[in-house]
Amino acid sequence: MSLDTIDRRMLQLLRQNGRISNSKLAEAVGLSPSACLRRLHNLETNGTIRGYTAIIDDPGPDDASIVIVQISLDRQTEPVMRHFEAAVRRAVEVRECYLMTGTTDYFLRVEAKNMADYERIHTDVLSRLPGVARIQSSFAIRNVIRHERQHV
Repeated sequence: MSLDTIDRRMLQLLRQNGRISNSKLAEAVGLSPSACLRRLHNLETNGTIRGYTAIIDDPGPDDASIVIVQISLDRQTEPVMRHFEAAVRRAVEVRECYLMTGTTDYFLRVEAKNMADYERIHTDVLSRLPGVARIQSSFAIRNVIRHERQHV
């Protein structure tokens, strides 16, 4: 889908403030509220906007640990990768999954309550994903910086 100047401006404003009211968004991009709402609905329907979220700073001591997991597959064929990706989408503990270039096939961001919980995830979830040849895990000590994309 091709985005025009107004669509790109709407997305920029939504990235800065996902809770902006439709009337303020419409005013900022020079549309009537009804026209703005139609465009917003179109951006959601066509998948340009996939959802809305809250980004929480300063996790407390009860929040989950972040584990970066590198997965290497036994084969890098299209059917093996498709099967792996379908299975990893069903693993609720896996918050993000990236297909990579280089020596590792996939990077996963996993959330675990503690080491015992990660051991369960490793044993019951990660090691049972289809096609997995090697799993390498690294625990994040703390978040140093996180930039949210601000432009289209």
